[in-house]
Amino acid sequence: MDLIIIGLLGGLITGISPCILPVLPVIFLTGGAQSAKFEDEVVPARRSRPYFVIAGLVLSFTLVTLGGSLLLGLLNLPQDIIRWVGIAVLIIIGVGLIVPRFERILERPFQKFGQREVKNRGRGFGVGLALGAVFVPCAGPVLAAIIVAGSTGQIGIGTVLLTVSFAIGVAVPLLVFALAGRSVVERIRAFRSKERVLRIAAGVAMIALAVGLVFNVPQALQRLLPDYTAGLQEQIAGSEQVKDALELGGLVNDENKDLDKCTNGAEELESCGTAPSLKGIERWLNTPGGEAIDLDDLRGQVVLIDFWAYSCLNCQRSIPHVVAWDEAYGELGLQVIGIHSPEYAFEKDAGNVAAGIEDFGIEYPVALDNTLSTWTNYRNRYWPAHYLIDAEGTVRHISFGEGNYAATEAMIRELLQDADSDVTLPAATDVADDTPDVGSTTRETFLGSSKDVNYGGGGDYRAGAGDYVFPKDQADDSFALDGRWDVETQYATPSGDTGKIRLEYHAAEVRVVLAGSGEIRVTHEDGSTGTITVDGTPRSYGLVDRDAIDEGTITLEVPSGIETYSFTFG
Repeated sequence: MDLIIIGLLGGLITGISPCILPVLPVIFLTGGAQSAKFEDEVVPARRSRPYFVIAGLVLSFTLVTLGGSLLLGLLNLPQDIIRWVGIAVLIIIGVGLIVPRFERILERPFQKFGQREVKNRGRGFGVGLALGAVFVPCAGPVLAAIIVAGSTGQIGIGTVLLTVSFAIGVAVPLLVFALAGRSVVERIRAFRSKERVLRIAAGVAMIALAVGLVFNVPQALQRLLPDYTAGLQEQIAGSEQVKDALELGGLVNDENKDLDKCTNGAEELESCGTAPSLKGIERWLNTPGGEAIDLDDLRGQVVLIDFWAYSCLNCQRSIPHVVAWDEAYGELGLQVIGIHSPEYAFEKDAGNVAAGIEDFGIEYPVALDNTLSTWTNYRNRYWPAHYLIDAEGTVRHISFGEGNYAATEAMIRELLQDADSDVTLPAATDVADDTPDVGSTTRETFLGSSKDVNYGGGGDYRAGAGDYVFPKDQADDSFALDGRWDVETQYATPSGDTGKIRLEYHAAEVRVVLAGSGEIRVTHEDGSTGTITVDGTPRSYGLVDRDAIDEGTITLEVPSGIETYSFTFG
């Protein structure tokens, strides 16, 4: 029942959000529009047509979301083929509404089956099926849980209930528009000439939607509108009850159900079930010939799994500890495996990850978890995260985020001795723990529209191109923009020749993730200046490196062609 209620609420919020707007004209017009008939005969649409249109949308959206990715994977087909088929069907139906003779041509193949014509009785179910295949609602915690479950094959009764209830929640506002369209048609039924105009308008709307989808026009339009449902989405995402229910709806399975038995950052070994398998790995680095690793083949060895991303500052402070453990214990029974789970799109590139591996001196195997399949199978939520597995394949310790290194190493040593009582261990590693105290530094600051954090400028910060001006009084621990900027989903880049970023921070170390090519001028609060040469490869660049945490101000002059993703602090 919790899943059904959460699904309905999430769907209803999505059904009134800005991302629903591009499909509304099609829903409205097809709610009462009848397909073209032979001899241009006009037959009013059935009163049930709006319900069939929405039923088709709910059915195809549910099937595509839950099983589309898995089916296409089994058939070795591109993941977006269903979307393209849906777009093609919309165009075909749209042309059929406008040109009766075109529909006759489409119906000819069916005459071989003993039918003189295809009887379109105005139900509109096919229109709904096509719309559901191309309909991509706004992302939110409910939809995210559904997509993760569908893409990784973790589909149980809970996932199905969640998906169906979400689709029904979305369908309710859409049905209102479809019924409104039918009502309009009924009111003008006396004017037969206008029914023809209505069919043409519906056809044009379908074709326009299809063409717009090809060129991603709906996304561009959404950037121009404020997301008036963001507050409601955040309330759902922030509820612990919702988080628990969504996890049960798609993330918990027989492999990972016992991970809850481990306490984050515990000081002693625990027993948390057999380690989940490594799923959906796109590629392996640092293995002979790129050969994959199976945890079952590592029985007898202690295994440390490290979830990381190469541009993540928290991971960058953690990796020296993991590298040191690999060097100290790698020949004594410890197998370290890095699971690179990208936060940004550029982190999916194998070349970029390989460059990061080289920079950090990583020699242990690294798996590219670009679809977050292994991340999901471990129910992970953090960069970095460490899962310690004993020689029998049981998870014995979990640590999320930075810190807890001494305790983790002590447990590594204990498990190595349990696996081989004759092993001679070296002295414990001596890598400085640079983990900042919680709340002592500015929080990680993102510039992309998907999760912009710490914006301290005047006015709204939204996706798309816009003009910004530094505020007279900027809040602590915030950033502001000056000039014309184009804010994309994951980064911001100047639209003109140069844009400025002003950052107010508390930290000993400040880094910025940049991509593109060019030179950035950096000015500090004391008037000192410096430059950063961005060499094209997306990575993290240092701005400040002090001995102690202090407050400061940095102004960056960013030329066009450079993408600014985030600031991280230590």
